[in-house]
Amino acid sequence: MRKRRLIITLSSLMCCFGLQSTMAQQKLAQTGFQFLSVSGDARAVAMAEAFTTVAGQSGSLFYNPALMARSQKMFDFQFNLTEWIADIKHNSGSFSYNIKGGKWGVAGFSFQTVDYGDIIGTRRVKTSVDERGYIETGNLSPTAFMFGFGYAYSLTDRFAVGAQLKTVRQDLGDSWIPSDPKETEPDSVILEQTSNIISEMAFDFGTIYQTGFKSLAFGMSVRNYSKELKYVREGFQLPLTFQVGISMDVLDFFDNEKSSHSLLVAIDAAHPRSYQEYINLGAEYKFLDAFALRLGYKSNQDEYGFSTGVGFKVFGAGIDFAYTPFFESSPFDDVTRVSMHFDF
Repeated sequence: MRKRRLIITLSSLMCCFGLQSTMAQQKLAQTGFQFLSVSGDARAVAMAEAFTTVAGQSGSLFYNPALMARSQKMFDFQFNLTEWIADIKHNSGSFSYNIKGGKWGVAGFSFQTVDYGDIIGTRRVKTSVDERGYIETGNLSPTAFMFGFGYAYSLTDRFAVGAQLKTVRQDLGDSWIPSDPKETEPDSVILEQTSNIISEMAFDFGTIYQTGFKSLAFGMSVRNYSKELKYVREGFQLPLTFQVGISMDVLDFFDNEKSSHSLLVAIDAAHPRSYQEYINLGAEYKFLDAFALRLGYKSNQDEYGFSTGVGFKVFGAGIDFAYTPFFESSPFDDVTRVSMHFDF
């Protein structure tokens, strides 16, 4: 009876959150460091990032740090390659270690780097200098990175918590801005050179709860919490995101004994700072824990919705592929991701 009440309660919370996403109005805030919102894990992306309750790898640091506590291996490594839009390259990776076989928790490390390529820089000048009103200042090479340290601990055999402290940095190169922000006339404005580099600390936190009813799990996470930042005069915050999720191997209803097949279904509800709420739906079919087919859908998106992928694993080594097709109306090309994973 207690299990039934718990399931009804959790399902009601998910439904209420979903109704809020379609009916409620919210005030959206300006955010920066958007590279933190780009997922690199091919397995997670193929499942539409419905990953708040999907446990077992060091890559959990990017979604819910508490999930590391469910890792069964002593060491876990993961490396991700993403060919993002506009030829932007995202690389990320993670590592975890079970301290004393998990008795003292699980520690982890994560990183993310971004290569934006070269961009032609310009600055405004008087029309007497150049009739176009600007001159080129050479190529810019913007970069960004994140390094994080996380820890997860199982308080009971069903409930675990985790957190990650990370440093984030973004370098957008030098720029020329008006010394007087009220002055707008090109022939009279006085420009001064400024460096656009920001470094800051951010914090992630999450929980995971195994309900005890078959494989049903419920979890939540808060990602990218930090103080407000500023480039010259414009203030902004990191892409703070609150997410709750629920997942279960639905084949548990049909096969009470250990099976060579599994069909994991996950549902997440996300509340970002700079965008309307949306729902992530993901499914993963596995055979013998060696081959996986994945499918996902994100609601309320402007550029893409569906994603798909496959995965292979043998002797602790695995490789995953994800494919995200953009809408025909989108100016961007489709995105592919590759992840390599090792555990022992």
